[in-house]
Amino acid sequence: MPEPISRHRLSRPALLSLAALLCATAARGDPPMVRDPAAARQVVIISFDSANDISQWQRSRALARRTGAHFTYFLSCVYLLSKDTRKQYAGPHNAAGRSNIGFAPTRQDVAERLEQIRLAAAEGHDIGSHACGHFDGKDWTKADWLNELASARRIFENAYAINGISPEPEDWRRFAASAVVGFRAPYLSASPALYRALPEADFTYDASGVSRGPAEPEAIAGITRFSLPLVPEGPKGRPVIAMDYNLYARHSGARERLAEAKTFEDRAYDAFKAAFEKQYAGKRLPLEIGFHFTLMNGGAYWNALERFAGEVCVKADVECISYRDYVARHNPDKPVNVDG
Repeated sequence: MPEPISRHRLSRPALLSLAALLCATAARGDPPMVRDPAAARQVVIISFDSANDISQWQRSRALARRTGAHFTYFLSCVYLLSKDTRKQYAGPHNAAGRSNIGFAPTRQDVAERLEQIRLAAAEGHDIGSHACGHFDGKDWTKADWLNELASARRIFENAYAINGISPEPEDWRRFAASAVVGFRAPYLSASPALYRALPEADFTYDASGVSRGPAEPEAIAGITRFSLPLVPEGPKGRPVIAMDYNLYARHSGARERLAEAKTFEDRAYDAFKAAFEKQYAGKRLPLEIGFHFTLMNGGAYWNALERFAGEVCVKADVECISYRDYVARHNPDKPVNVDG
């Protein structure tokens, strides 16, 4: 923070000039043009939902190394269960072993994903929760949500033992018990019942919201709530949620059209860059962008992401940080685990 003016010895002419400036800005209704340099940095928050494919873990971590970015990975816990152990999970109002997004194919696949999680955490990335079976919980009760969130934590903490993977790292359970502090609801389907459950389940932030544009998060009832923004996209600048799947649905009806992949890549890149430039030249509100590990339209949206992050995350006055990092910075009195 800048030091108080009273600490500096100013000459009488300087004091008069400063007073005139403050009076002029007050008369216009504008705040004084004095900024904390740290607060003036443009923040970009990039996150990934489900976090399943191993090659995409590797690709995203490589992108982070090239750009200095820290990401948030919202993990679906069914990807820590193989087909043989899938009945360890039973979602609310569903039979054991059922999921909308399947399970990991093999125990080896689970082991490789656990290793990617450990590497990502050690590199400073944020591991969040995307629940388990990717069910739409809009009509769930608080008790239903608490059950789903408890399943996600139990499976995460006991993943090595459940799948018979050894050796289990010595620090795994300590890490797993405290690492996950953020949540994003499947389908972005948040509800009052979810927000009542999250603090009781030891979460500190939620990223399930949608806003008309980039917005400052709100702290409500112990939870910092983030929202993916609507951003103008395409020739007509129609708003779309800043997430790869929503672009995929807009561009091709959520069906592969590989012949137009480069066009879709350019449109996605242009939308991200324009949203960034508006904030960078203006209020500098945090810009949130969501992705999945699925390569839609031939990887068009990941290609756009790599172009975008490669250009903006390396700027001296831009920070590509995780949701957890943002919460820790803006709520310094609120403990947030940052151990890898």
